[in-house]
Amino acid sequence: MAKGHRSQYKRERNETQRETRPSARLSNARMSVQKACFVLDAIRGKDVETAIGILTYNPRYASSVIKKLLESAVANAENNNGMSRGNLYIAECYAGRATTMKRIQPRAQGRAYRILKRNCHITIVLDEK
Repeated sequence: MAKGHRSQYKRERNETQRETRPSARLSNARMSVQKACFVLDAIRGKDVETAIGILTYNPRYASSVIKKLLESAVANAENNNGMSRGNLYIAECYAGRATTMKRIQPRAQGRAYRILKRNCHITIVLDEK
């Protein structure tokens, strides 16, 4: 590739702007953004051990999914970045809208109602104290 090519500049720019904090992302989780955010709001800013305790005893379905995602982010931090589990806390956690599955519900007199089964993308970013 020739020196000064557009893709070469993009590659250099992306190297300098790369996120160094450990994270984990779950795409197309089968729950709505609102239901995921109830659980994410409870653990935002907490240290990892406290967050896992909260998620373990939370009765919502989203808590089991987010707990697995948090443990994945912790494993990424330990293995890829060499961070200690005791020093980690949740710097960012958020859910965004994903594709929506559209289904049909039969109704009276031959009509059909649409059912929207919503999905979300969940992201957890950790950092050291």
